Amino acid sequence: MKKRSDLMTKGPERAPHRSLLRASGFSDRELQRPIIGIANSFNEIIPGHIHLDKLVESVKAGVYAAGGTPMVFNTIGVCDGIAMNHEGMKYSLVSRELIADSVEIMAMAHPFDGLVLLASCDKIIPGMLIAAARLNIPSIFISGGPMLAGRVSGKNTGLDKVFEAVGSFAIGKITEEELLEYECNACPGAGSCSGMFTANTMSHLSEALGMSLPFNGSVPAVFSERVLLAKQTGLKAVELVNKDIKPRDIMTKEAFYNAIALDMALGGSTNTTLHIPAIAYYADVDITLKDFDRFTDTIPHLTSLVPAGPHHVEDLFYAGGVPAILTELRKAKLINDQPMTAYGKPLGEMLYEIRAGIKDPSIIRPVENPVHKTGGLAVLTGNLAPDGAIVKQVAVADEMMKHSGPARVFDNEEDAVSAIMGKTIQKGEVIVIRYEGPRGGPGMREMLSATSAVAGMGMDRKVALITDGRFSGATHGASIGHISPEAAVKGPIAVVRDGDIIEIDIPGKTLNLKLPENEILKRTSQLPEFEPKIKTGCVARYAKIVSSADKGAVFPK
Repeated sequence: MKKRSDLMTKGPERAPHRSLLRASGFSDRELQRPIIGIANSFNEIIPGHIHLDKLVESVKAGVYAAGGTPMVFNTIGVCDGIAMNHEGMKYSLVSRELIADSVEIMAMAHPFDGLVLLASCDKIIPGMLIAAARLNIPSIFISGGPMLAGRVSGKNTGLDKVFEAVGSFAIGKITEEELLEYECNACPGAGSCSGMFTANTMSHLSEALGMSLPFNGSVPAVFSERVLLAKQTGLKAVELVNKDIKPRDIMTKEAFYNAIALDMALGGSTNTTLHIPAIAYYADVDITLKDFDRFTDTIPHLTSLVPAGPHHVEDLFYAGGVPAILTELRKAKLINDQPMTAYGKPLGEMLYEIRAGIKDPSIIRPVENPVHKTGGLAVLTGNLAPDGAIVKQVAVADEMMKHSGPARVFDNEEDAVSAIMGKTIQKGEVIVIRYEGPRGGPGMREMLSATSAVAGMGMDRKVALITDGRFSGATHGASIGHISPEAAVKGPIAVVRDGDIIEIDIPGKTLNLKLPENEILKRTSQLPEFEPKIKTGCVARYAKIVSSADKGAVFPK
């Protein structure tokens, strides 16, 4: 069988190429085997990636055991938690496309036969999957696994509670010593933060999408099962090459629908509505934010994980993980079990072979007894968000599911956080943070500091927050993001003024500004041209070409 790697290893004219590969320590025998590139995103900054230098050795062992030759290279990775609430967060979403570019460049410059994609955190995972979609060479993804929950005052906790503790400290609800206790004990070690935040949501969705092996999302980073999963991933990478199973054979429209269905059942991060459309876009599958709407009423919410509920990802693992949830959805004919998977078999056959099922019904509910009858996310539209907005409805208090109140408008996140921490926000107000979208931010910053301060100060049942930016997967409360079109392109959010009444109806899926249409049009015509906040470097280039959030914040092909 002709191999892609023959382009750099076969024939007398490739003697210079082989000479360079010999200099890197590869033997003739190794160069005759299928060559598997391993895109490793290890760095010494992100706790989700700090252990990937060890895990990659297990992936390599699996590749060798299956008769392949691994070749490792690295990509960058941003820690969203460390980048939060300062200029650095403008670079996080931007990194997704840069990571995809770097993997594409490496795999084209060095024609590997297959790829293993190794990452744990927010933008790195979708960046890797975008690269797989673009390249369409046999590929499989594995994450580094979730962090174990921390322990504070005898209770399991995570990073989200540290952000909330900042707000509690600001109003004197906790002492500085108690804040330090959260700081020192919420994140006990390696892994992606322990709740169903964006990183863990994307790791889990990769299973439903078919691009990773069972339990990829839930096996904790420090468990031996993660090492075994890494070896199995290396083995499967070679098998995918031998069977010529490619990402676009796996990531079909039906597979993306399965991923969205799982997202609803998990109550996952709102950021999936950016990443799933983006991965689909690069795989030539048409999915936008509004496609999520068809799943919100039909898919039951089956597990209540932090930040929407009490359980952490390690609990989900013990309860049966994603395979158990997919099996429940399959029983009710809510997913398609025919798409191919990186396991090498269609989804239904894989679930049967691994004997997937619920092990703890108090954590994963059966479809007959869901946590909620509707999905975890809701898409809102209206004159304030003609192209849509997103909210994690399972994390909203009952009394805030419908809310009408006066706007408090801020043109950047910093001013909003200062007002929140300065205790100037009044009960009933709708905090509007705009010019934070893909172009306006630029980079569509996450705003966990703002939402956590609101929650920590006990205001999440009293005020709502809307933005053309985005929220962390750790957010809870009436926080509505991704408002499209964004303010920077003169979307309706740009015309909101202090005191304007905003109506939020999450059950009715509407978001409206209580102004006559002619007044909105008049204000829009008076808007000045948007002046970019950053004028040089990669973020400035990004702002010029990036699409709106409802399309996934993608680049022209």
